[in-house]
Amino acid sequence: MFGISPTGWIHTLGSLPAIPVAVYMFARHGRIVPRSAAGAIYFVSMLVGAVTVFLVARQPASTAIAVVTLILLLAGYGIGRFPQLGRAVKYVETLSLTVTTFLLMLPTVTEIVRRVPDGHPLVTDLRSPLLLGFQAGLLLLLLIGLVVQVTHLRKSARANRVHGTVTLPQSEP
Repeated sequence: MFGISPTGWIHTLGSLPAIPVAVYMFARHGRIVPRSAAGAIYFVSMLVGAVTVFLVARQPASTAIAVVTLILLLAGYGIGRFPQLGRAVKYVETLSLTVTTFLLMLPTVTEIVRRVPDGHPLVTDLRSPLLLGFQAGLLLLLLIGLVVQVTHLRKSARANRVHGTVTLPQSEP
C-alpha cells in the first residue's frame, strides 16, 4: 500500500507518534518539554524515525535531514544536563527541538503529497508548485514559531529578574 516497504512502515509508524505529541506540547507549553512523559514519547519516536531513515532513504537530502535531526534532538535533550550554561539551556533546548519538529514535518508532508491518493498522488515532481507551497508554509510556520518562542523566553527571563524568581526546567507528571 502506497509503495511503502516493510522497513518503511516501521519508519513511518515509529515516527508518527511524534506529530500529535509535538502538537500537544506546543499547544500546552508553547514548546517541546523534554523532561516530561510527552517529551519522552517525542524523543523515542523522533529517534526511531531519524535512525530508520538511513534504512529507507533514497535521496541524499533525507540522510542530511536525519543527521541534523539527530544532532538537534540530542542537543535539545542533553543541554539540560549543563545547568552552568544558565539561560542558554532553555533557548538551545527550545529552539533545537522546535527545529526537529520542522525537520519531521518537511519530509512527512512531502511523502504524503507524493503518495496520496494511492496510485494518483497529488504531486509527482519534487519541484511541483503545490509541494513547494506546502514546504514554504512549513518554513513560515517555523520562523513565526521561533520568533514567538524567543519572545516568550525573553519575557519570562525579564519577569524572573524583576521578581527575583528562578524558573526551573518545566516538566509534567
